[in-house]
Amino acid sequence: MNLEAPPGAPWILHFAATLLLVLHIAGGATGILSGGVAMFARKGGRWHTVAGTVFFVSMLTMTGVAACTAPFLADGRWTNTTAAVFTLYLVTTGWATVRRRPGEAGAFERGAVLVPLGIAAMGLGLVPWGQATGTADSFATVYAFAAIAGLAAASDLRMIRRGGVAGRDRTVRHLWRMGLALFIATGSFFFGQQDRIPEAIRTSIVPSILGLAPLPLTAFWWIRTRLPRRARRPARVTPSEFRKAL
Repeated sequence: MNLEAPPGAPWILHFAATLLLVLHIAGGATGILSGGVAMFARKGGRWHTVAGTVFFVSMLTMTGVAACTAPFLADGRWTNTTAAVFTLYLVTTGWATVRRRPGEAGAFERGAVLVPLGIAAMGLGLVPWGQATGTADSFATVYAFAAIAGLAAASDLRMIRRGGVAGRDRTVRHLWRMGLALFIATGSFFFGQQDRIPEAIRTSIVPSILGLAPLPLTAFWWIRTRLPRRARRPARVTPSEFRKAL
């Protein structure tokens, strides 16, 4: 995100632009680091809780700045705005999932579902426009966000109809939303801001590994959470059962 005040603008605008840019970068960097710690830490433990809280605040800062400023940028306005708003939605709903009591849903969840519904509708609306103007390829990222937003909206509506989520469903809902938000952050930096990465690292496989890392990690924890405990741990065999088996 290139946020700069126009030449000749009052100093206060230059100061505000610089402050917002610093907040955006600091929030993104802190979010990526704390999100990585939360991914590897024991779920529900102290490190996970602390790192998750830092991740939540950092991502709110980064996406809040981006969502407010991206619509006014000349380049990438559709992509940046959509990514910022959708990531903000993912983080807040993922956080609310674990803050709510199991089996509870309120006004926040009913209002938040309008975000993915709006993004999905926008994506559908841009299809004929892109085809008519020959700019459909430039909206490819927006279409991807719209498809994922449609799935998120379906999940929200199902949760609201059930009156909330509990048990493994509650953990999974929190997990994939935070994991996807982390992937958007890592992807935005390691793939979208490669000019900020030293050439020695940029030309290696490191950016690809770090940019994509949240996806397999999220998949791992999703599978681990979904599997029953008996499927994850070998059954204990008593000495008498062992002798009988022989």
